[in-house]
Amino acid sequence: MKLILSGIFAAAFALSASAAQAQDKPPLKIGGILDMSSLYADITGPGSETAAKMAVEDFGGEVLGRKIQVLAADHLNKADLSANIARDMLDNQGVEMIYDVAASATALAAGEIAKARNKIIMFNGPGSIRLTNEACGPYTIHYVFDTYGQANVTGLAAVKSGLDSWFFLTADYAFGQDLEKDTSAVVTRTGGKVLGAVRHPLNTSDFSSFLLQAQASKAKVIGLANAGGDTVNAIKQSAEFGIMKGGQKVSPLLAFVTDIDSIGLETAQGLLLAEAFYWDLNDDTRAFSKRFMERMKRPPTSAQAGVYSSVTHYLKAVKAAGTTDSAAVMKVMKETPINDFFAKNGKIREDGRMLHDMYLFEVKKPSESKGRWDDYKLLATVPGSEAFQSLEQSRCPLVKK
Repeated sequence: MKLILSGIFAAAFALSASAAQAQDKPPLKIGGILDMSSLYADITGPGSETAAKMAVEDFGGEVLGRKIQVLAADHLNKADLSANIARDMLDNQGVEMIYDVAASATALAAGEIAKARNKIIMFNGPGSIRLTNEACGPYTIHYVFDTYGQANVTGLAAVKSGLDSWFFLTADYAFGQDLEKDTSAVVTRTGGKVLGAVRHPLNTSDFSSFLLQAQASKAKVIGLANAGGDTVNAIKQSAEFGIMKGGQKVSPLLAFVTDIDSIGLETAQGLLLAEAFYWDLNDDTRAFSKRFMERMKRPPTSAQAGVYSSVTHYLKAVKAAGTTDSAAVMKVMKETPINDFFAKNGKIREDGRMLHDMYLFEVKKPSESKGRWDDYKLLATVPGSEAFQSLEQSRCPLVKK
């Protein structure tokens, strides 16, 4: 009996010691650097933080005996602040991975900090192709979309349909400049012409002078190389100027379902746009989006859906690798295909681009919509190998040619 009791006490002690040891382990922290209050807040912001928390909850809330903690900070669309937040997260707060980093200038700044510290950074909201070209790193992942893919899917379809002369309204920072450059290349490569461009400051409220220049160009298409609130304001003011009624097409080169909702179908109908994700695409996207909408009262954007997918992929890799070491985790992430509601047979390449299908949508007429958020009809599915820049074109120093 003494032997039995001593065995029971030993087992109980071992279990309690194990539990205490697990509690002693520091939490695994992942940090979002987001636009929580400005023109990209609907695209990423609180929705991206919510998506990350949903991914953690669905994963079980812990990995390798460590509780998983989701942090988020507002970069106010300032590159220097984004860099400072990244530095503080990695140096002082013990963050192991950074997610989202909405906007390109802020992403490029945070990316350099993460690269210097050999930490994984996963971009969901920013679009600049520089993130997988000159600014690529061994632990950098560009997950959702980029300027090359957006330009390739939207611009190619437009020129092929006869919309072969373009004028650009461009947000004057890295993302806008890259989007204009990449779309111009697609237009000219397929036989179209670029008649001009005008740059506008970030977060512009009055587009009248820029739109008058675009209208005077007589271009068939006015390409909006901007995003978020700038895209919404430019389209609304284009309608007020009668630009669409005058026969010119306005093409948002990056738009999200939240933008279309803000604009309204009466104004947005007929717009062509490229997206990496749409909430009503299939049963899997609808199932996730229903849960997301219960929390956020709106469907997820492609960036927010990408946050859930990328955080889940990261946590699975941490578990499989048995460590949070960046090199070991990244190796598993690149070796493991991504199959979820966001991507089928997705793959992270050596330049950090996550290769997945892209979609070309047309915005529905009000008469075609069954209700709020029923905004898109699918025109084409473009394989990732055709949508995104090829490795042969890559300027990433990690790519062997």
